[in-house]
Amino acid sequence: MTIGNDIFFAQVEELIAEGRDVVIRVKGHSMRPFMRSDRTSVRLSPCYAQRLQKGDIVLFRHHGHHVMHRITARDGERLTLAGDGNYRKVEHCTTADVVAMVSCIIDSKGRSTECGSRRWRTVSAIWTATPPLIRRCILGAMWRLGIR
Repeated sequence: MTIGNDIFFAQVEELIAEGRDVVIRVKGHSMRPFMRSDRTSVRLSPCYAQRLQKGDIVLFRHHGHHVMHRITARDGERLTLAGDGNYRKVEHCTTADVVAMVSCIIDSKGRSTECGSRRWRTVSAIWTATPPLIRRCILGAMWRLGIR
C-alpha cells in the first residue's frame, strides 16, 4: 500500500509533537554513504531548537516538502543544511521548520548506531571535513560498484 508524502509526514509530525519517537525508512540518495535508499531506517526524535547544532541530521520542511539533511552551519535561528551525498547543493531554513532530529540510524541488518555516540560524531566529522572533490570520487566509485 502506498500513501502520499503529505499524509505520511502529517502523521509523523503529529507523533513527534506528542513527544514520541518515529522510525521511518530512508528514500533517496542525498545522504549517502551513511544512509542508503530503501535499506536504511532512522529513528526520529523530538528536538529543541536551542540544542540544534552543526553536524546534527534533522527532518525539516523545505518548500512544501520534508527533507532530511545534516546541519552544516547555524546562525541564530537560521540553518544551512546539505545532504552528505550532495557536494554542491545546500538548503536554508529556520529552526521553526525543523520537525525532528535523527537520533539513531538502523542499517539493513538491523544494527543501530546512536547519532550522539562518539564514534558516529567522529565518522561524521571526518566525512564532512573531506574535500568535496574527494567525496564526489568516493560516491562515484560506490555508485559504479552498485553500492547505492
